[in-house]
Amino acid sequence: MALSPAYWVRRPWATALRSWRRNISSDYFVPARLYGQPTFFSHPHLIEPLETTPGITGDEYAQRRKKLMDSLPDDSVVVSVAGGIKYASQNIFYKFRQASDFWYLTGVSEPESAVILEKRSGGAASKMTLFVRERDPSQELWDGPRTGTDAAPSLFGADEARDIKTFASHVQSIIASYSNVYLDTPKQGPARRRSILHYLSSPRLSDMESLLDRISSSSKVRSLSQHLHKLRRIKSPAEINLMRKAAALSGTAHAKTMRFTKPGLSEGALAAHFEYLCALKGSERPAYVPVVASGSNALVIHYTANNQLLKSGDLVLVDAGCELNGYASDITRTWPVSGTFSGPQRDLYQAVLNTLKEILPLASESSGQTLHSLHRTSCESLHQELKQIGFHVTLSDVERLYPHFLSHPLGLDLHESGMDQRNQELLSGMVITIEPGIYVPPDPAFPKHFHNIGIRIEDEVLIQRDHAEVLTVNAPKEIPDIEGACQGLLDFGPYWGS
Repeated sequence: MALSPAYWVRRPWATALRSWRRNISSDYFVPARLYGQPTFFSHPHLIEPLETTPGITGDEYAQRRKKLMDSLPDDSVVVSVAGGIKYASQNIFYKFRQASDFWYLTGVSEPESAVILEKRSGGAASKMTLFVRERDPSQELWDGPRTGTDAAPSLFGADEARDIKTFASHVQSIIASYSNVYLDTPKQGPARRRSILHYLSSPRLSDMESLLDRISSSSKVRSLSQHLHKLRRIKSPAEINLMRKAAALSGTAHAKTMRFTKPGLSEGALAAHFEYLCALKGSERPAYVPVVASGSNALVIHYTANNQLLKSGDLVLVDAGCELNGYASDITRTWPVSGTFSGPQRDLYQAVLNTLKEILPLASESSGQTLHSLHRTSCESLHQELKQIGFHVTLSDVERLYPHFLSHPLGLDLHESGMDQRNQELLSGMVITIEPGIYVPPDPAFPKHFHNIGIRIEDEVLIQRDHAEVLTVNAPKEIPDIEGACQGLLDFGPYWGS
């Protein structure tokens, strides 16, 4: 019988363990070095009993694997590899971020890892073989602890754990015996190709290139991500809880960054302030490079230079979100540098906000809407809103002023599954963004007092049966609330302190 984490927390031994962990000296307690990632025993401030990663239990990871294998035909094998370490220059590496599909299936946060899932005919249970780095004290002195093959089966629920150095030979030994092979081989050039070859761990790169060519060209190879993303698009209650936390954290960081804003600061200072606030509350990293675009810089959708000074009278558009326990948040707000909207800024902002508020009630499963249909509605709404404030525009003009799509799915990736979901009806449990925007170039076709103003407002919403739940409510978006936040009149609540 599977027992909930709450059961274990109530047990007397669990209470005793927590007390012991609080009082024992750090010199005596060493289990943190027995694993390559946080566990309840080494990081009880992050991980609850029965959780493999913060917020996600080992049972949920097992259920994900089961759902995947149940969706595949008999006589199938799944191969998934960890993300690679990326380097800024020579041997100077970036902070490691696990590959999303591999993370979703295993909860393993270490590089140089892989998993093979096998489904034989006749209804036999699927087998999970996990490949990890073996323990190596001399290397761990530099890179930190590894979980190793002894601890990996119990920690991650694998039937068997092997040294990653045996991965290539194991793949070769089993892949010919299956009718259906599910993996994603890189097709975007030599850099991606050598990345996966690294995880095949052959002493001879040419041998592995030959193996990869044979696997890729086989008619029995299928896309793994195509099946995984069908599972990933519907979020579990645990995932929704994590995404609520990420959205709340980022939303309050937006509100506090509004208060921090003043003329003379650099855009980069706002980005740094936002990232600091998120990191202070546990975010591992930004979910993406933040956009902090003041004045006419906001006309560039993906402006990330963030090197201009904020000017009195301008607006600043901030598109920023944190990643928390693997899950992304994505919020855009636009506010006045000096704390008060001018007349034209207020009118254009309200036009965009009205469109957002028109779309939100449509974002439910019962509405039968798709991302494409919501986008069309946003174009029509913006067309009417712009005409009411003095624009003489057609729908084609709106496409020029509003060049990006309204929405994208969100989850472990900032853009979950992307294009393939735009024509699918919304389903309960999906999390999407809704982000209308208007960007007015200095063109005489448009009213002059709106020139060089760019405004985008972006919320994250959880699709439910009959309504949408806005996850990003902590980020002010009504004009009085934004001005109040900028002027220090908004109460951020006890969680964040003063």
